[in-house]
Amino acid sequence: MQARIDRVAGTVNTWIIGDDDEVIVIDPGESADAVLNVVGQREVLAVICTHGHARHVAAAFDVASRDEAPVALHKADRLAWREAHSGTEPGIQMEDGGVFEVADVTLEVIYAPGHTPGSICLYCEELGALFSGDVVRSGGPVPHEGFFEDFPRQLSSIGAGVLTLDGKTRILAGHGEEFTVADAERRFDSWVSAGPEELIDQSAD
Repeated sequence: MQARIDRVAGTVNTWIIGDDDEVIVIDPGESADAVLNVVGQREVLAVICTHGHARHVAAAFDVASRDEAPVALHKADRLAWREAHSGTEPGIQMEDGGVFEVADVTLEVIYAPGHTPGSICLYCEELGALFSGDVVRSGGPVPHEGFFEDFPRQLSSIGAGVLTLDGKTRILAGHGEEFTVADAERRFDSWVSAGPEELIDQSAD
């Protein structure tokens, strides 16, 4: 049974990857009900958080607990995570190159720090998709609450982890609409020259 991608649009984009039997949830956001309504009767195998900011992870345990699924986060984002989930820790600490399997596809962890110390992307070659969290969206690197934690490192992560993929790869970000690696490659130099202050001015995040 072929895997597909569903989107739940809320304060963040939640992405659900799987078939009619099982799914993985990426960035569950703030509403478990909205996510589980789309999941339906399918089994949740794992909930993966691209980083630890509360808007992306608030519903993680509520979504995961229905099917006793593990929650995954990179260990470098534990401090941000604890602001949303004090006293509880994710069950899986992701590392670069880690792999998750669902239905007939594989999600590969790409470590991409900058937005946060533990930001990651997830690449699915079979579906031609990159789930970029807040590493990058169509308008460029994503700030948080009006500032960039580490703008040069975020740019480096985009260059190393995103622009090296096939240009036709769809980028499914934590905010906004989808675009492609080729789109990001065309815009990258303008993001570099704009600098963090101008990109923050352009951003609503």
